[in-house]
Amino acid sequence: MSPTINDLKDAAERAERLARTGLDQLTAERLRAFAAECRSRITSVERERPDIQSAVCSPRS
Repeated sequence: MSPTINDLKDAAERAERLARTGLDQLTAERLRAFAAECRSRITSVERERPDIQSAVCSPRS
């Protein structure tokens, strides 16, 4: 089951909050990149198919 747009928004917000908690620089940068990727996917899906409420966004290894 693919995450919904709301799930992606929640994941992006959590990642951004974690990035501000004083983690090491590399981890913070990866969290910010993950959040940006989620937000990009949300925008892309909404632009292509405004009636669709799901998209896929997986963290990079």
